[in-house]
Amino acid sequence: MQHAISCLFMRGGTSRGPFFNAADLPSDIAARDRVLLNVMGSPDRRQIDGLGGAHPLTSKVGIVGRSSRPGVDLEFLFAQLQPDGDTVDTTPNCGNMLAAVVPFALETGLATSQGDVTTLRVLTLNTDMECDISVQTPDGQVRYDGDARIDGVPGTSAPISIKFLDTEGSVCSGLLPTGHVRDHVQLDATLAIDVTCIDNGMPMVLLRADAVGRTGQESVAALNGDVELKSTLEALRLRCGELMGLGDVTSKTYPKMCLIATPTAGGSLATRCFIPHVCHDAIGVLAAVTVATACVLEGSVAQGLALVPPGVIKQISVEHPSGEFSVELETDPADPQTVRRAALLRTARLIMRGEVMVSKSAFMEGDTA
Repeated sequence: MQHAISCLFMRGGTSRGPFFNAADLPSDIAARDRVLLNVMGSPDRRQIDGLGGAHPLTSKVGIVGRSSRPGVDLEFLFAQLQPDGDTVDTTPNCGNMLAAVVPFALETGLATSQGDVTTLRVLTLNTDMECDISVQTPDGQVRYDGDARIDGVPGTSAPISIKFLDTEGSVCSGLLPTGHVRDHVQLDATLAIDVTCIDNGMPMVLLRADAVGRTGQESVAALNGDVELKSTLEALRLRCGELMGLGDVTSKTYPKMCLIATPTAGGSLATRCFIPHVCHDAIGVLAAVTVATACVLEGSVAQGLALVPPGVIKQISVEHPSGEFSVELETDPADPQTVRRAALLRTARLIMRGEVMVSKSAFMEGDTA
């Protein structure tokens, strides 16, 4: 006795997971969360009884619906689950999963194509952020094949353009939630670390790798096995969470921690990001936007490390363990430290369509929409 729910299993950027029509999930939040945990097979390190991929990057869910807000076509709610946890976090954004929102809507009839290219305005409910997403739709069908390549995904696909309209202070009170572009955080009597606490789409704490005795070029496996470093980063994360006005972030997936270093592969800055306790094989979309923004802020911990091109429109290449992520920033000519627009390229793919089976007990204490 199980309950069937329609879903599309999709890759968005370097993440993947099931996508649902909001109308097909329980309207009661507690019931919805029980359903999503059941769908993904959490909590279980292997997620053997669900669709999860035993990693935070593959423990994500997208929920999409039509919007009633003027000028907005679709509403997107991102849910981050953990393989071995029972939490469903809808606080942060996910720019990777965002890339699959318009393809999902077109595939399921929530939206209609507009010609060879379809551009829809999407509101991310997690942080009330709007963006314009453009997808290739020749003959009215979503095109997935193409020549666009993003690091972290094998092969090439059709490009998906995402233009963010209002990313400053997505979760925090503003771009620089501590009120400073650089903070000196004293962890104990012998260790103090300079950080930049910033939120331009994702709350993040940036610190130089050499401030904790690392190069910033270590492998993901080495960093995930570095117990001493991870302990230091978590202590710093908890302290910075308070400074950023986020309260006790012990059970939260943000702020993300990011080690930065001089680029070595022709990019603007080298990064090693933690989400929040596991080193990321790549870098999240909005994390890349936030890191790129720090690169153009005078006095940030990135100053002196980042190679920033001149001009109002700047292409910032953020190096990560599996390649690079390019972000296009447009700064204000009158105030070069003000970022007016951020744009980037992602890809997506429909992997599977069908129904996911959920235990009926997941619906017992909630109502269905």
